[in-house]
Amino acid sequence: MASPLIAIVGPTASGKSALALRLAREHAGEIVSCDSLQVYRGLDIGSAKATPAERAEVPHHLLDVVAPSEAFSAADYARLAREALAGIVARGRLPIVAGGSGLYVRALLQGLFEGPSRDDALRSRLEGIAERFSDVRLHRLLARVDPPAAARTSPNDRVRIVRALEVYWLTGRPISSLQGAGSRPLEGYRTLVLGIAPERERLREAVAARTREMIQRGLVSETEGVLAASGGVVPRPLEAIGYRQAVAVLRGDLDLAAAERSVVTDTMRFAKRQMTWFRHQATVEWFPNADEAHAAATAWLRAAPPAP
Repeated sequence: MASPLIAIVGPTASGKSALALRLAREHAGEIVSCDSLQVYRGLDIGSAKATPAERAEVPHHLLDVVAPSEAFSAADYARLAREALAGIVARGRLPIVAGGSGLYVRALLQGLFEGPSRDDALRSRLEGIAERFSDVRLHRLLARVDPPAAARTSPNDRVRIVRALEVYWLTGRPISSLQGAGSRPLEGYRTLVLGIAPERERLREAVAARTREMIQRGLVSETEGVLAASGGVVPRPLEAIGYRQAVAVLRGDLDLAAAERSVVTDTMRFAKRQMTWFRHQATVEWFPNADEAHAAATAWLRAAPPAP
């Protein structure tokens, strides 16, 4: 008999983590983070990672997995998250996946194809094109060789554009066709995917409040510590929203007020891309707030057959 699994998705600051904690407390659950920043050790404030108190109360998984200097892929996430889910079910508890990383959600629930290993020389050449001519130029190149992949990838998402082009040149086949042919969906679970999509102005208010809190809690100091640990080299995770503004503050390129405004603006743009991704990639039951999503999850769990 399939085990119940709840996944909570949506844009940044929409209330996913709070809902996951609420459901975990009420239904003996454990939380599996689905966030591409929270896997990195030392990136606590800027990734809105669960607090030590929250982690002591409710077990959390897929936090602090690797150092910021280490590579970590969606395939790595899917493998570790599926192992975590199996362990949670074996303990007779409810697995709750929560996060806004769309690719990680797809990798976990739908699977990813086993693509070729990364080619650092090829990636360096592609990165050089982007640096010299812009990410948009790289995106146009992807559109010529793999239109479906280009259509679902933002022109500003250099990481995924580079990977798609890398796969094409190493295999001679578009990544869009390989993904469809080689993925292995998650099996053994009865899954409910809930989405929280607040009205845009309410979301902006939440993003602004979270950004202000992160800066007050020491986002810049946290970033400075990560930079010191990496010998001054900026690891890729520090290119994420929030951390890249903190790096700019440390370099003297932005003051705190300008950094805060920039984080809010960039986060809202990112939230729009997140919503576009989820609406095209997954079957999600959408709700305007966490309370309505909570009611739906509670009703679904009551109606679900018991786990084996």
